[in-house]
Amino acid sequence: MSLPPIEIKPLVQLIAGQDWRVSLAHDRPQHVIIWITRGQGRLLLNGTRRGVGTHNALTIPPHTLFALELGRQGSGMVALIPDGTEIRWPTRARQLRVRDVDSIGEMTAIFEAAHREVTQARPLAQDAIDAHMALMSVWLRRQIALPDHLPITMNAAARLSARFCERVSKNYADGLTMADHAAALGVTATHLTRACKAATGRTAADLLTERTLYAARIALTETSVPAQDIARHLGFGSAAYFTRFMQQHTGQTPTALRKAARQTH
Repeated sequence: MSLPPIEIKPLVQLIAGQDWRVSLAHDRPQHVIIWITRGQGRLLLNGTRRGVGTHNALTIPPHTLFALELGRQGSGMVALIPDGTEIRWPTRARQLRVRDVDSIGEMTAIFEAAHREVTQARPLAQDAIDAHMALMSVWLRRQIALPDHLPITMNAAARLSARFCERVSKNYADGLTMADHAAALGVTATHLTRACKAATGRTAADLLTERTLYAARIALTETSVPAQDIARHLGFGSAAYFTRFMQQHTGQTPTALRKAARQTH
């Protein structure tokens, strides 16, 4: 079975005027490479929250929980690469703060050239995109190998938060309670909540809620699956409970969210 095409686009197109598409804690099935070209903000990655800014490269493997709050002045480029390509991509999430002028120019040029191939659709465009992605992979692996980009040592709270984020990515739709997650991690729910709050600024319940909310919003805005089926898939006991959940966190019912999305498109 052939893989979906690689997507190269400005970050603003990924957000599509809806900040929740990147600001809610979520994961994606593809490798996500984000190159920030302007602005500052906050990043949730590897179970910790940290600052993010201009000329930061983010490498996010498939099914890795993350959230990005960049602000209205922020901009950048993003590559969404299907899992399973022959190109070697980092297997661990990284935030690379790039300061070398030549390296900054190289990454910017790779993204710009790949994006031109996507938008111009010339003959052999896919071959050209693959070649640019291979160069991006080399660039990333060279940066990761630099002493400046050695992994940050994580304290106990951050390590526990990272393990919980892995569980959220895999089990957000299973209807598990916070006590269930805590027991699986060998801690109490109170300890898990404190650790996540210390590492991310969000409680464990916040992270789980955001991942569920993201899945619900994607399903409502990008599919025609009935709301009651979405509710069932996400582990809600009833459609009414799902409606209350969406109203509480968005101010709108599932029906209203879906209608608004259709009007936008």
